[in-house]
Amino acid sequence: METTYRDAIAELETILRALETDTIDVDELTARVQRSATLIRLCKQKLRTAEDAIDRVFENLDQDEELPEPEAPAPPPAAKRAARTPRETGGGLLF
Repeated sequence: METTYRDAIAELETILRALETDTIDVDELTARVQRSATLIRLCKQKLRTAEDAIDRVFENLDQDEELPEPEAPAPPPAAKRAARTPRETGGGLLF
């Protein structure tokens, strides 16, 4: 299972508390410092990945804003017919 950013930060905080209390022997100190370096690299990588993803979202939003507005639809054909004037023929009116 992949370590999440939150889990990595929590583990780093645990290591820091242990280092501050001076209850770690030298052998364990070396292992904890190495683990801390691994966790810090992981956190940096996750932050860069998140930053890149956020940048892509904003770039896509900027591109959407640059698209031209859609043209207004043409009036329906019925509107054109109504504008004609009636003609009189024999027994009635034709349009």
